Parts: sequence; C-alpha cells; structure tokens
Amino acid sequence: MTTTALKEIATDKLEKQELLDLYRMMLLMRRFEESTYRKYREGKIGGYLHRYDGEEALVAGIIPLLRKDDYILATYRDHGHAIACGADPRSLMAELLGRADGCAGGKGGSMHMISPENGFLGGDGIVGGPVPIALGVGYSIKYRGGDQICACYFGDGALNQGGVHEAMNMAALYGVPVLFVLENNKYAMGTSVERSTAQTDLLAKAKAHGIQGEKLDGMNAIEVRKAAHRIIKTMRETGKPYFVEMLCYRYQGHGVADNPGQQKFYRNEEEIEKYKQLDPILTLRNTLFSQNMMNEADEELMEAELRQLVEDCITYAEHSPEPPMESLFENVFSEGSG
Repeated sequence: MTTTALKEIATDKLEKQELLDLYRMMLLMRRFEESTYRKYREGKIGGYLHRYDGEEALVAGIIPLLRKDDYILATYRDHGHAIACGADPRSLMAELLGRADGCAGGKGGSMHMISPENGFLGGDGIVGGPVPIALGVGYSIKYRGGDQICACYFGDGALNQGGVHEAMNMAALYGVPVLFVLENNKYAMGTSVERSTAQTDLLAKAKAHGIQGEKLDGMNAIEVRKAAHRIIKTMRETGKPYFVEMLCYRYQGHGVADNPGQQKFYRNEEEIEKYKQLDPILTLRNTLFSQNMMNEADEELMEAELRQLVEDCITYAEHSPEPPMESLFENVFSEGSG
C-alpha cells in the first residue's frame, strides 16, 4: 500500500491489538470489494453489485463490538457488514457467483447477504427497507427482556421514505434498542442530499422523533470505534434507540454498472480525490506507523495474507456447484396448520 500524507488520529484508550484488528478488518473489506469488480468484469457475477470502498470504518468500527446474540440489518451495499459480523467470506463469494455454497444458497446474490448464526439478518434491496424491520427486531428484544441491540444501517436517500420516519417514531415511542446508523455518503444514487431534502441536517430529523444521537466522521475509524464503545454500553443499560449520522464517502459509483461518464453528472474528479485523501484505511495505517504499532514488514505480511484469503474465497466459489433446479421451489411458501 502506498504511503500517503494523511492526518494522524489520537489513539487514546484503544489498545494496539484492537487498532490492528480494526485495520485488518477494513483492509479485508477493501480487498474483497476490489476482487468482486474483477469477477464482475469476467462475467461471473450477475445482476447488481454495489461496492463499499471508502465506507469501511462505519462497519468495522461498530459490528465487531457486537455480541453474537445482537442483530444487524443493512442495505443492499452489504458485503462488508457480512464480513464484519464473522460470516465465512468463502460463502459470501460463493453467493456473489450464484453458487449452492453461498450464504443464501446462491439465490440472493450481492444485495441479499445473510448470516443469521452471526446475528446478520441480511441486506435489503429496498431503499429504507431495513428500518421498519429493525423496529420489529428491537421490539422483540424489549418484549423478551434482553439487553441485546439491533444495529440498522441505511443510506441518506432512505431518510426521505415515509416508512423510515414511521419506524423511527415508533422506536422512540416504545423505547426499543435500535442503533440507527445513517450512511450519509452525500448521494442517493446520483442525487445529492442538497437536491433531495430541504433539511440537510439529517440528525435533526431523528431528534425530531425524540431519538438521541450524534454526527460522526465516518472516514475516521478510531473516532467511530471509540464512539461505538460508548454508545453500545449506554444502549445496553437503557434499552433506548440511538441515531448516528455517519459522514462518509464512497469512491466507486452507485453500482458497478455506472461508468465514469455517468458519475460526472453528479460529482467530479476533484471531489473524489479530495475524499481519497481522507481514506479511512490509509489514515489508520499512517497512525499505526507513527505510533510504532506497525512497520512495512508487518504491512506486507498482512497484505499477502489477505490477498491470499480473497483468492482462496474465489477458488472456493468457482468450485462450488450451481444450485439444483429443485431449489427454485424451496422457501417460496410455508404451509400453515389447521
């Protein structure tokens, strides 16, 4: 990885191993995403594909702190969420390639990763779709009297959906433990926040429903991680909802079908380069180097390990069988009794 002159971040109260694990998680997510584009170009991934490059800190900073009995819901840009919760990355790659060993049997694809055994209830292809579901999950937690939480990720465009506001109102009204994580990457597909809502302070919208919250620099992995420790602890104690507006940026287009010409309609190269100077992975990398927590040999070893891991995932997926024809009729309906 090239050395880039980026700002350093204060690492107080976070131990070396936690920071190294945080860096490794984000780097794995980035290398995994890069490989998916290659397989898409080879024609081995069909349908839609939405990459997460640039937003890794939002997921790596929070999800690894959750327990296995907590819950996670995400949008269709969901590969990183599945990786961070502990899902087998081989099954994720197999799912992308539509194979039987995929996490959804090869029938869900990129937008519907899932790992219930790790608390990940899946990605949702509907804009704003995960939010009402998170309300139900949060209510079930409260009903059972547990101290789990449900982390729900959704984008800035989803905050213009009526169902999202209904769910947030009810979450505050009933006092359910949902952590609303707003991925504000400035654009809903190609429409900027400024062009889609008169109230651009998205945190204000959550507070209007009576939900406490804060804005975080989603490009700063350490800031996200430190806040996550505090927020999760408080939510377990109170059982109340919380809202975090993550200010972030995606380096790729909305989906891989976008081309540079399409992107120029809503953002320019200068803007993209500006945010690349704030890359959360490179920023954390520079901090680790400056604090003598990692050196070039360590970095090369980690890079080699993760690149090999991704290649192993691809090999596994390409050798996985196609779903059998009879699987078309599985999980289509459920027979009731009486």
